[in-house]
Amino acid sequence: MLRRVNPVSEEGLVVRIGDSSFPPSFRTGLEYAAPARGTWNIVHTGMLIPESHQIFVCAESCLRGVVLTAAEMGAQDRFSMINIRGGNIIDGMEDLIIDGVGEIIAGLKYKPRCFLVYTSCVHHFIGCDLPLVYRTLRERYPEYDFVSCFMNPIMRKSGLTPDQLMRRGLYKPLRETKKDEKRLNIIGNDFATDRTSEIRRIISGAGYSVSEIQDFDRYDGYLSMSEASGNIVFGDAALAGGKDLEKRLGQKLLYLPYSYDYGRIAENYRLLCEHMGCDIPDLSADIEAAEKAVKEAKSVVGDMPVAIDYTMTYKPLGLARFLCERGFNIARVYADGYTADEKDDFERLRALSPGTELWATVEPRMRAAERTYDGKILALGQKAAYFTGTDLFVNVVENGGMYGIDGIRRTAGYMIDAVKHPKEAKSFIQQKGLGCTCVFE
Repeated sequence: MLRRVNPVSEEGLVVRIGDSSFPPSFRTGLEYAAPARGTWNIVHTGMLIPESHQIFVCAESCLRGVVLTAAEMGAQDRFSMINIRGGNIIDGMEDLIIDGVGEIIAGLKYKPRCFLVYTSCVHHFIGCDLPLVYRTLRERYPEYDFVSCFMNPIMRKSGLTPDQLMRRGLYKPLRETKKDEKRLNIIGNDFATDRTSEIRRIISGAGYSVSEIQDFDRYDGYLSMSEASGNIVFGDAALAGGKDLEKRLGQKLLYLPYSYDYGRIAENYRLLCEHMGCDIPDLSADIEAAEKAVKEAKSVVGDMPVAIDYTMTYKPLGLARFLCERGFNIARVYADGYTADEKDDFERLRALSPGTELWATVEPRMRAAERTYDGKILALGQKAAYFTGTDLFVNVVENGGMYGIDGIRRTAGYMIDAVKHPKEAKSFIQQKGLGCTCVFE
């Protein structure tokens, strides 16, 4: 268990799942950002649109983080800024954006196909006429697509968040075209779905093709995603994008959420096969392979405590419940909020392991909380590694392309590797936007 040597009070930071009810909640307000930087932000995600250029319209203090992101990606040539000063609020913010974008277009050494224009909270505070801005830009520069994006912290707790808006904006340039009934898209993910995932085999076996934004390094190829008859969504953050495409382009939304429950996974595939007009294939061999990998992982991990966080998987309670049912010692789950569909996993985990601790991550006192675990612990995710101080950790963010039964198998493999090959977490988790690349040169 944790060595309690730090004088910081843990009240409000941690609760035993057996003493909690769903959804467990922590105090909101000022937030702490742990130096685990592998998750993607709106800059990383926006760069997935090939032959695109980002323009951030912000004050200098707000620009620091996004500038560093572009620099760390080696994507400075795809990134520009319009710096807001005090006088711009009085003189006319609309003209600042329109004229600034025009100057950037005139000065670029290459010709992008699409511009992502990011506005910030000040534009909403002063009532900037953003529809006028984008209408004017499209009239003046019809050869380019313009996508409205947001870097607005006041949107994080209500309505669609900047992340959800970004994942919807990724597909805004797609326009109505003739549909290929035998083509599907997987949308809204930072990482392409693993080629080993059974979902690809199921789609291919039904005579369908499937595309993801990561498949394209040219804009015209990306635009061909509008030809698909349907869009598969795994994560809640991409749902708004799927609904928008269904409404605008008539592409059917197939919500097949991440899960660590074989029954839920099978239901996902039933819905998919229903759309494709085929029978769901026999998944018993896939389940057998996954269970074999999990059993091997258990033999390596043994009774070592395991900590799981939300940066590795969108369903931390689901993964915790799955592993606990197979004999793993689930000591901690790090997350600040949980989705409604995790309630069943919560109840099952509470019955199995009432001593499992649920920890906050953004509560300000976590900055000073003790980060040394008394003994070895396996961390699944960067924040779990940071908060426990372990050198045994799985360095994966945002599911890392894993999905379905094969995703379970691969997770087990990562756990084995983490135990057999310790590594200093600090050297890894400081990398911003783990695995991201600049897709257009």
